[in-house]
Amino acid sequence: METGNYLLIYRLHMRLVIYLALSHLFKILPMKWMLFVIAVMILNISSAQHFNQGRLDSFFNALDANQKFMGSIALSQNGKIIYTHSIGFRDIAQKIKPDVNTRYRIGSITKSFTAVLVMKAVEEHKLVLTQTIAAYFPSIKNADKITVSDLLSHRSGIHNFTDDPGYLTWNSEPKSNSEMLDIIVKAGSDFEPGSKYSYSNSNYVLLSLLLEKLYGKSYKQVLNEKIIKPLHLTNTFYGGKINPSDNEAYSYRYAGTFVKEKETDMSVPSGAGAIVSTPTDLTLFADALFNGKLVTMESVVLMETMKDNYGLGLLRIPFYDKTGYGHTGGIDGFSSVYAYFPNEKVGYAFTSNGTNFDNNKISIAALSAVFDKPFQVPAFTAFALKPGELDQYLGVYHSNDIQLVITITKKENILMAQATGQPSFPLDAIAKDHFRFEQAGILIEFKPASKEMVLTQNGKAYQYKKE
Repeated sequence: METGNYLLIYRLHMRLVIYLALSHLFKILPMKWMLFVIAVMILNISSAQHFNQGRLDSFFNALDANQKFMGSIALSQNGKIIYTHSIGFRDIAQKIKPDVNTRYRIGSITKSFTAVLVMKAVEEHKLVLTQTIAAYFPSIKNADKITVSDLLSHRSGIHNFTDDPGYLTWNSEPKSNSEMLDIIVKAGSDFEPGSKYSYSNSNYVLLSLLLEKLYGKSYKQVLNEKIIKPLHLTNTFYGGKINPSDNEAYSYRYAGTFVKEKETDMSVPSGAGAIVSTPTDLTLFADALFNGKLVTMESVVLMETMKDNYGLGLLRIPFYDKTGYGHTGGIDGFSSVYAYFPNEKVGYAFTSNGTNFDNNKISIAALSAVFDKPFQVPAFTAFALKPGELDQYLGVYHSNDIQLVITITKKENILMAQATGQPSFPLDAIAKDHFRFEQAGILIEFKPASKEMVLTQNGKAYQYKKE
């Protein structure tokens, strides 16, 4: 039997089933209840028809087949998980694939959890958002001006310790609370408190230390008691050394192939980035938060209130005419995002342990599938280059448009680019003299004859000249 005929018969059969069911309801229910039941059934059928699961499966299968992304995704609606998918490897060396329960470091999504804990402390009258941090951290510059709200909204002026050039030389070493506080104190202040927004992990490390002072317990204990246990988040916890035997993923960066990353010690980011979780748990957390099950809806409104595009531990995440709230995360080779759309009761999250793709396109595809919007399954086509052809592009390039030197090298038969003070990244050949770094949306066009190149990112083109 042809598929088209089969689907037609199936639809006719379902209409008959619904007709018979409704006929029975007419006999046993009053009219007002019968109309309510019909409305609920129509909404459920409509929702199921709109979710484009098959196309979303094809999207992730394309990423998997071309080694573009490793990780997991979950979508929820009305508090119920409606879709999960996992691709790649959680351990490349052992060829172990991830599943729905694979745990990933979620980086700065931790900030949403920390913000919830702070708001709970406010509701328990242990804290006031407008009070300064002078009583808790007198050694911090401007402590008598910096409020709890300033920390939550990244308006404290406290320097971001992860921006320091030497950070990657010590981030894998364990640090005590006093050592982390000393690092933040010595980093000083970048601007007057409250005068502007500037993202700083230091703010949320201080908030986790503040929570420990308020409750007389470790941040891990407070997290477990206030969020993890009440919500039964069985795959969410304060991280330690990655344990692959407990279904935890290692992380990787793409440099022509996926290369294993070293691990940040979780005593360093603490309340700014130390939580491990899964997409399913993140959607459950989001559903509870935005429906008043963790803090009051008054507190949720405060968290959602944006100033310079950041709330209290939340980012606004727009999609067409819809507004969601959530956060992104990145640590080592891990990247993640979660979002919740309150009006539609839709939750979304992905966690990744390695990517060579623009993660924003993954979010767009997932949300398009659930909100019935068109999206494309990517087609990856490699442009064949002969041995030695890459040599004409090698060199150091300078620009008058931007103070960023780009060095082009090669690794085996892969072209590599490195900007001043940044890690190198691979370039995929897409046409003659044209290369792309998909993850950052970078396009490079070389002009060997004139020893020039044009780098395009976010719609802006920068002219470069080889030394």
